[in-house]
Amino acid sequence: MLTARTIEELRTHCATLRTRFGSVGLVPTMGALHEGHMALVWAAAADRGGIVASIFVNPLQFGPAEDLARYPRDEAGDLAQLAAHGCHLVWLPNVATMYPPEDATTIDVAGPALRWEGDARPGHFRGVATVCAKLFGQVRPDRAYFGEKDWQQVQVVTRMVADLRLPLAIVAVPTVREDDGLALSSRNRFLPAADRQVAPLLFRTLSLAARRLALGEAADPVLEAARASLGDAGFVVDYVALVDGPTLAPLARVRPGARLVAAALLGSVRLIDNMAV
Repeated sequence: MLTARTIEELRTHCATLRTRFGSVGLVPTMGALHEGHMALVWAAAADRGGIVASIFVNPLQFGPAEDLARYPRDEAGDLAQLAAHGCHLVWLPNVATMYPPEDATTIDVAGPALRWEGDARPGHFRGVATVCAKLFGQVRPDRAYFGEKDWQQVQVVTRMVADLRLPLAIVAVPTVREDDGLALSSRNRFLPAADRQVAPLLFRTLSLAARRLALGEAADPVLEAARASLGDAGFVVDYVALVDGPTLAPLARVRPGARLVAAALLGSVRLIDNMAV
């Protein structure tokens, strides 16, 4: 497995992969890798292109009160996992490479970036869109792979690629879960044992709400019951909403493409999840 820490190394190695495989797939990550990330690598492998993973903890997508300094980092462990799962190249830029002092451009996003995570984390999707655009320009992949756990992020990046006519496909990969339903996340490691036992209730609550909504119930009472159930269990609920999948616009009833999205704080850990209805 190759590594690159400079743009020059990256371009050389990407050219080698493109010559060898005919196409390149990118798995963008912030490190602290788990089986959810490995599912993205496996999806890239299934497309038979060269596999590039990036590891960069992006400061632009963290708010002033968020956990940038606390975000877990384990470069050696991440590299070992990627090598074991068949990754061909890892891109490891530093902040100065990604955001040189003379930079004057960021990407403002609307549409699916509005509401939900967009309201809860002002500026977050500007940071996501900007770093993804930079990574796409640096690696120039044919495909980029994102996990559906961050559903709204996938829609924001997909919209950006379409709007800017960028020459790549965004591939969404289904959420990977623990046996009890908890969606895999790098932040799960911060859950104390007691909270870890409670955390799967988020998935179970969404599953129950999805069944009720699929039977034709109106969204408002179902969502209110879900919020109350989570609150009773100790979650501080940010939102539980029924939305149109691609646009994230709220829905009053289920229609094709509907999605349940949710975010809630359990102790000091913010959990997000979603599922199709």
